[in-house]
Amino acid sequence: MSETANAALEFRNIDILFDRSGRRGAIEAALARLDAGETREEIGRALKVTVGVAGASLAVARGEISVLMGLSGSGKSTLLRAANRLNRPVRGEVRIGNGSAWLDIARCDADTLRELRKTRIAMVFQQFGLLPWRSVRDNVGFGLELRGLAPSIRREIVEEKLALVGLSNWADAQVHELSGGMQQRVGLARAFATDADILLMDEPFSALDPLIRRKLQDELMDLQKRLKKTILFVSHDIDEALKIGSRITIMREGRIIQTGTPNDIALRPVNDYVAEFIRHMNPLPTILASTVMRRFRDLPLRPDGMLDGGTIAIAPNTMTAHVAGQDMPLKASKDWQHGSLCVVSAQMSLGEIIALRQRSGFPVLVEEDGQLIGLCDDADILQALSGERRSGP
Repeated sequence: MSETANAALEFRNIDILFDRSGRRGAIEAALARLDAGETREEIGRALKVTVGVAGASLAVARGEISVLMGLSGSGKSTLLRAANRLNRPVRGEVRIGNGSAWLDIARCDADTLRELRKTRIAMVFQQFGLLPWRSVRDNVGFGLELRGLAPSIRREIVEEKLALVGLSNWADAQVHELSGGMQQRVGLARAFATDADILLMDEPFSALDPLIRRKLQDELMDLQKRLKKTILFVSHDIDEALKIGSRITIMREGRIIQTGTPNDIALRPVNDYVAEFIRHMNPLPTILASTVMRRFRDLPLRPDGMLDGGTIAIAPNTMTAHVAGQDMPLKASKDWQHGSLCVVSAQMSLGEIIALRQRSGFPVLVEEDGQLIGLCDDADILQALSGERRSGP
């Protein structure tokens, strides 16, 4: 299935411009200059038109967390807000799909847009967006109230969502009585209560202190495993993006520079801008065993028919290994004990691999679908940390 066919939300050649001049025809003139290759700065200086987003195309797959990254003014929030037409594109399509039919949010009528905002697309804001005169329960149920649901049905849904985010005991509290992290949970519960297919999250954790922020990131990932929502998430923090994102899009001056998996972004930056952007990131939670390892197919054969892994010899088909000529038992990471070789999943992070390598004193073996496929030793780990594998497969 193609990426577009599996998309729940798709931006197609989106241009978003803001006219500060008040002159008739300024937007059309700016589009012509944009097509001719002029920069955002040149267009703004000549026409007093701000280019928010230019030529952006992005497909967000159903059930994934797609993160928009960039510096302040890069266009990430501007693009996100086109998904529910808080920003209206002057050119291009914003398509929302259900697997068989598509609707262009950029061009639909007001009644359709209102219904989409009530039922299909919910937003979680940086500053929580809560109503301070309402209780926690009433804040969570606000969207359901606007939809006209009966009080008994609203209460049932609200109680379920409060339990989901761990706030059942705070249902009758006023929002000002809650900490920042708890207030953001109220915002999440309100979005989940709408049962919207698509959640738009505009730097929702950036106003929180680092410890609370990391905790909410973990909680969001846990909720996502259960709820399988389609989430478009804006962040300016590369570590946050690499931690929670299924795919990451880097933006600069209104344009998309690179879109890819966390591994793509971390190991294969398309240009110097992206490389500089990720230079200070922590790679340990992001880089996976499948990327770090040497594949067995690349190892030489020894005279006895085993693969030569340097300090160890491996026969993947029989799941056996020798160290210094002695048989060495293999144990999965959760069952590992001293005197055995550790076998890890291809999806294990570099940080976990380093810890296991340190504890065991031996290379770590990598398996996928029940088959041994590679190994990670000190040299492989150091190559990954130094970035030498960034141009590799």
